[in-house]
Amino acid sequence: MRSALTSSLVLLAALAVAGCTTAGASPSASTAASAAAPSATAPSTAPSPSADACAKDSLTTMAAGKLTVGTDNPAYPPYFQIPEGTATAPWELGDPTNGEGFESAFAYALADKLGFAEADVAWVVVPFDNSFAPGAKTFDIDINQVSFTPERAQAVDLSDGYYTLNQSIVALKDNGVASAKTVADLKAFKFGAQVGTTSLDTINNVISPTAAAMVYNSNDDAIAALTSKQIDGLVVDLPTAFFVTAAQVENSVIVGQFEPPTGADAEHFSVVLAKDSPLTDCVNAAIAELKSDGTLDTITQEWLADKASAPVIQP
Repeated sequence: MRSALTSSLVLLAALAVAGCTTAGASPSASTAASAAAPSATAPSTAPSPSADACAKDSLTTMAAGKLTVGTDNPAYPPYFQIPEGTATAPWELGDPTNGEGFESAFAYALADKLGFAEADVAWVVVPFDNSFAPGAKTFDIDINQVSFTPERAQAVDLSDGYYTLNQSIVALKDNGVASAKTVADLKAFKFGAQVGTTSLDTINNVISPTAAAMVYNSNDDAIAALTSKQIDGLVVDLPTAFFVTAAQVENSVIVGQFEPPTGADAEHFSVVLAKDSPLTDCVNAAIAELKSDGTLDTITQEWLADKASAPVIQP
């Protein structure tokens, strides 16, 4: 899940650790289970809308001629970045408006396919849980590491996937869970995650520990709990885990990643839209085009390619 995490620190740290693993970890055919190419997510089987229907002038948006994009604040690297020397206000950790970071770059590429120039993209703060909650929306689309689940899809439209990911565990180096190799090794430890995330689902449904999961309102709160040793392990998506270990929590390591289901069952991020949004089909068509012309792969390689390797926790 998203989980939710300036820039120069992240980039330097990412290079140092080879990529949100533990130092020295190297990918192999058996362990490079995460960050699958976006094309691994099955495209929508719905007919593609006509080109005219998806022309900018034909699209119904909140503000005429503008595309309003929502994301949470803090906006976390490597999904959003703040280049060295730029102001952070009002955005914390990452600035979605600058095109730096995986999801910022993806947002502008998606907008371009829909006919919107960079100047036509307006960003609004939308708390993670609010993005897929029932009710009226303050955005046309929301891009914020929201994983597709059938439950969320009942309240909002969720696009075809634009990134396939793994969940992972971060722990302090001196905690016993740091040496865990299998799911059975994890059972006796206490884990935490942000509320409403697939990371929390991973604790409950994959690890199924003896102690009940600790649930936090934000990823920052969960990280604070890890630092203060209220929990043994933090569950977050793998790119976020790299940021946590490289830049946020000293003496922390990535214990490992969970090998995900493949094909249609693989966990993937979706763009969030209001339920039955008139934009949904056009967004899916734009994502398909970003995949087919190589744009999405290029963006993924630039921002997330070094964040694909970590030991796989065995069943």
